[in-house]
Amino acid sequence: MLLPYYLGCPSWSENAWRDYFYPQDAKTGEFLSLYSQVFNAVEGNTTFYASPAASTVQRWAETMPEHFRFTAKFPGDISHSGDLREQLTAVETFLQLLSPLGERVSPIWLQLSKSFTPQRLAELAGFIDAVDRPLAIEVRHREFFAKGDAERMLNRMLLERGVERICLDPRALFSCTSTAPSVLEAQAKKPNVPTRPAAFTQFPQVRFIGHPQLEANDPFLLPWVEKIAAWIEEGRTPYIFLHTADNLLAAKLAQRFHAKLMTRLPGLPPLPELYREPAAEQLGLL
Repeated sequence: MLLPYYLGCPSWSENAWRDYFYPQDAKTGEFLSLYSQVFNAVEGNTTFYASPAASTVQRWAETMPEHFRFTAKFPGDISHSGDLREQLTAVETFLQLLSPLGERVSPIWLQLSKSFTPQRLAELAGFIDAVDRPLAIEVRHREFFAKGDAERMLNRMLLERGVERICLDPRALFSCTSTAPSVLEAQAKKPNVPTRPAAFTQFPQVRFIGHPQLEANDPFLLPWVEKIAAWIEEGRTPYIFLHTADNLLAAKLAQRFHAKLMTRLPGLPPLPELYREPAAEQLGLL
């Protein structure tokens, strides 16, 4: 099934999803195949922390449908290790590793740290110009969210080069007052930055970091239903990835988003449902 947008989660390898998404008897090695029957995209979070083995990439290539999109992140050794322009050899090695996936790796994400300042924009421009691939950039330094010269310079530089600015929306997460360890850890790790919806190309990129209670996300989710619908109506193909603090309910939140988008876009098909073993029937008394 082809959708007019890309929808997914941070990963596909969540054992807890057997409780509501994967069949109970699904094997871990089947998760990607099952996931890609429902969602058509996934964040490449794992590649930020470590490059996969070549055999793993080949297995992904044999499993992911051609229409599927894997937004691989450049490894942290590239994005967080000094001057970006000095990492181009490592970039080539990384792209070569992912080459079996072909066009399914698109765009590639560059997640910059909060220490990447506006004074380094020329460095970023040089990096973008040297990497001849579709890119999307996530910035975290506060000046890039201050609506001043730094933000205008960043936006202009990305727009001129056809590079998306990834929109991170953590408002639902930071609205949560839970003291659950998973929530506190997520709030400590995720940047609490203002939301900046942007569409610099045909493929806007959104990361929504949700509240652990699904219903509590709705006030933050509904504006994105409208924005994604509007982008689709403009002829764009947006990407949106749904997170929760520990991602145990990420797939359910993504399903919830799509159901709401269906009410905004009549004719949008429902997501497929994975086959689940029916509960054993109890025999009645004769």
